[in-house]
Amino acid sequence: MSTPAVKRTPAVKRPPIGRRVRSAMGSPPQLLLLACSFALVGYAGVRLLDGDWFGVTLWFVGAALLHDLVLLPLYAAADRALVRVAGRRRAWAAYVRAPAALSGLLLLVWFPLISGRVADRYAGSAGLSADGFLARWLLLTAALFGGSAVLFVLRVPPLERIREWGRLRRATKERPPADH
Repeated sequence: MSTPAVKRTPAVKRPPIGRRVRSAMGSPPQLLLLACSFALVGYAGVRLLDGDWFGVTLWFVGAALLHDLVLLPLYAAADRALVRVAGRRRAWAAYVRAPAALSGLLLLVWFPLISGRVADRYAGSAGLSADGFLARWLLLTAALFGGSAVLFVLRVPPLERIREWGRLRRATKERPPADH
C-alpha cells in the first residue's frame, strides 16, 4: 500500500529582524517618548516615596484592592444594567456611559477634596482654598451629561429618537411577576 502524499504548505517568508523589532516595539520616537515617561514616573515615585513610603505604598495597595474588589464589579453591573435597559438599540448607551465614566474618574481622583476631608491639609500645602470642589465637580458632571445629550440630539435622527424613547418607556414600565 502506498501512503498518500503529504501536502506541504509553502514556507511563509518572514520580514527582516529590524522590521519585526520595530513593529513589536514601535518607532524610535515612540521608544524615546516611552523612556522619558518612565524617567518622569521614576522621578515622581522617588519624590513621592521620600517622606512616608509605607503610607504611600499602603495607599496604592489599598486603592488597587478597592478598585478590583469593589468598584470594578459595581460599575460593570451598572453598565450591564444600562445595556439591558437599552435592549436592541445600544447606540444611546454610549451617550450615558462616557460622561458617567469621566465623572466617576474625576470623583475618584478628587474625592478627598470633594468630600472636604483634607481641606486643611490642602490649604496648608497648596496655599489655596479647598472650598468649592464639590460644586465644581457637580457642575462639570452636569456639563458632561448635557454635552452628551446635545450630541445625542444632533447625531440621532428625530424619528429614530422618538421610536427609541418609546421603546425605552415601554421597557421600563412595570412588568408582571415572573411566576405568573
